[in-house]
Amino acid sequence: MSKFMAEAALLFDLDGTMLMTDPIHMSVFADLLAPRGLTVDEAFYMKHIHGRLNVDFFAEFLPDEPEPEGLSDLKEYEFRRRLPRPYPAMPGVMAVLETAHDHGWALGVVTNAMRENAEAMLAAIGARRYFDVVVSGEECDQGKPHPAPYREALRLLNIPAHHAIAFEDSPAGVRSAAAAGIVTVGIRSSLDDGALRAAGADMTIQDFTDPALGPILQRLTGVDA
Repeated sequence: MSKFMAEAALLFDLDGTMLMTDPIHMSVFADLLAPRGLTVDEAFYMKHIHGRLNVDFFAEFLPDEPEPEGLSDLKEYEFRRRLPRPYPAMPGVMAVLETAHDHGWALGVVTNAMRENAEAMLAAIGARRYFDVVVSGEECDQGKPHPAPYREALRLLNIPAHHAIAFEDSPAGVRSAAAAGIVTVGIRSSLDDGALRAAGADMTIQDFTDPALGPILQRLTGVDA
């Protein structure tokens, strides 16, 4: 049985949602994949890599890679090595976390990043202390866009889907949260409103300072956020 007794939960993706690390990921992929005949520019990254598990991307584009798990581990090691510490959080996100903490809302991270990366990113922005659970898609039966990671977060927090809000910036993440029955807010850090809504977002915001965020938090929690 869950130890959590909160009545509402906020669930956050990491990359592109709580902090903008996509440029770091893109540069690492570009360096690793160039010798393998793949050119990674921004358009390729956003279309084929953004928000996906490494294993899914490698299966599609590097089906003959002899050691895909080793390549994935190398990629993530290099990402952590290049990640500056401290690192700036997405505008407004720390204030939202503080408000949620003050009101006793449950907080969770739901990411396709491996756990070691997730912990490194949370530490880099100084946000680890806020979160009750961190769910990695790599540790679930299926990662995003499957709803399994979000369902696991709801289970761990003992929160029904209609008492949660998810924040996502990628189509895979939006589809995952929406398929789990969670109200999903798209973050327009890389994609526009139309692309995020097409994936299933209920609404979109530029970042966590967007005035449009307050009303949806108030409707969920009954608290003036």
